[in-house]
Amino acid sequence: MNTSRKSFIKTLGALGVMPWALAHPTSSKPRVDGGNTSIVSNPKTLAVGSRNALRGVERAVSMMSEGKDPLDAAVEGVKIQELDPNDMSVGYGGLPNEHGVVQLDASCMHGPTKRAGAVGCLEGIKTPSEVAKAVLELTDHIMLVGEDAKTFALQLGFEEENLLTERAREAWLRWKRNLNPNDNWLNDDESNPYSTGTVHISACTQQGDIGSITTTSGLSYKIPGRVGDSPIIGAGQYCDQRVGSAGSTGRGEANIMACGSFTVVERMRSGESPEQACLSALQRVVEMTEPRLLDENGKPRFNLNYYALNVQGEFGGATMLKPSDRALDNGGGTFAAAEPGNARLEPMAWLFD
Repeated sequence: MNTSRKSFIKTLGALGVMPWALAHPTSSKPRVDGGNTSIVSNPKTLAVGSRNALRGVERAVSMMSEGKDPLDAAVEGVKIQELDPNDMSVGYGGLPNEHGVVQLDASCMHGPTKRAGAVGCLEGIKTPSEVAKAVLELTDHIMLVGEDAKTFALQLGFEEENLLTERAREAWLRWKRNLNPNDNWLNDDESNPYSTGTVHISACTQQGDIGSITTTSGLSYKIPGRVGDSPIIGAGQYCDQRVGSAGSTGRGEANIMACGSFTVVERMRSGESPEQACLSALQRVVEMTEPRLLDENGKPRFNLNYYALNVQGEFGGATMLKPSDRALDNGGGTFAAAEPGNARLEPMAWLFD
């Protein structure tokens, strides 16, 4: 009996099974002949990510150890932060745009199938990572945005919810009160500066299959409609089954200009270690940065971070600016890494002291 795609999705929904829960096809063995450099593949079960992904990389590794697909595992990992109202950088409880509306971005890639999916300016859906994954699995497109991305999600059974928590709303109101000294709002005693925040996970199985995901609520109090690097394939994240995977957090506009995560993977393809590849990408960012964002010594006035792993089982991370001593004492300048039974924070290299 012939079954249409639409009726198939409806049937899955009636059974309580969402289409994106279906297993990905996996490759038998990773290919290792990338570019001009022969890469010896010696993969192991491994996940790396942003510092706030510590619980996420642990979950991802646990799932991959049970035979789960790396992208499925990475998405389940970042969902911990997307659903956590105390993480104001992503998902539910993320800081809103200048109108007080939470707009979310996410992108993902699946190494074995060479597919990607992304959403931008998504409103009302707590887990943009899952919607991006649905774009990857169910469509011939890569990115959906705005109201149409939400409509797509609602048609698949996602629930629309208010993402603005009371804590995020109060932060937004503090920002509004301090925005213009000549307006009619009373200023707060404390300021609430612009902030960026994102969660990324790159995951690799023992068989060498790779998946990557980056998800965010973006720059706080941004102009409505602003999209940063997170949903841009090759900027917010990128993976190549023959080489490895990389992702980023920090100033999205600077990362987009350098195609940062793609650059990291290409530097690993040329033989650099994950850490050195991250540093090379940061140097590329500096070279592509407009003068107004550099100080008199050519040092960026913003921060940016990269995280990477390769098919040789190596991993690393680097940040643009050395954290302050106080930040280092409190765990700053670190990224999350996990192998079976061992999730921890690892120190990052930095480009500028």
